[in-house]
Amino acid sequence: MDVHIIPVTPFQQNCTLLRCQSTGKGAVCDPGGEVDRILAEAEVREVEIEKIILTHGHVDHASGTAELARRLQVPVEGPHREDKFWLDLLPRQAAEYGFGEVEVPQVDRWLVGGDRVHFGDVELEVLFCPGHTPGHVVFFEREGRLALVGDVLFQGSIGRTDFPRGDFDTLIRSIREELLPLGDDVTFVSGHGPTSTLGHERRTNPFLLDPERFRGML
Repeated sequence: MDVHIIPVTPFQQNCTLLRCQSTGKGAVCDPGGEVDRILAEAEVREVEIEKIILTHGHVDHASGTAELARRLQVPVEGPHREDKFWLDLLPRQAAEYGFGEVEVPQVDRWLVGGDRVHFGDVELEVLFCPGHTPGHVVFFEREGRLALVGDVLFQGSIGRTDFPRGDFDTLIRSIREELLPLGDDVTFVSGHGPTSTLGHERRTNPFLLDPERFRGML
């Protein structure tokens, strides 16, 4: 699987363009905005986008979803249904943060832990990882040892939990019980910032080494 990161919006959110090497078919993960740019990148990289997948419903991750789905006539899969209220709030979030007019996307398939998402010959495993939002999911490509973790985990940090229905303890549990067992060799793409590996974060991330120190700070 080919992976191309496209930072979009003033939040520099990592929209990820995925491509099956054998078929050229692909998916877009978290199209937060700049739809024309995403489509241009797909054309240059010869990706036939089959679907849109969402880790969660925040404005910087999902604002371009409805427009992209309409223009390509492709389905939207994810996140978990618990994030529906965030997607329903997208027009208001977008107005507050200067994203312009944004539609509420139609989700064709809500995801739960244990589901599988397919495009071309690629299979992504779905992990349910609430905490940053109540319906956050992670996509894991086992063969390539790659995870798309949204705002669950970052290089040297973790996702904020001070948003509505965020929960610090739940987020730490999601990381420890869902992500870290995937293996130290797994590379992950975060919603913002550089990639890292689960092993590096397990050994060095202060939020995982001593979570009590940070309780109430994020």
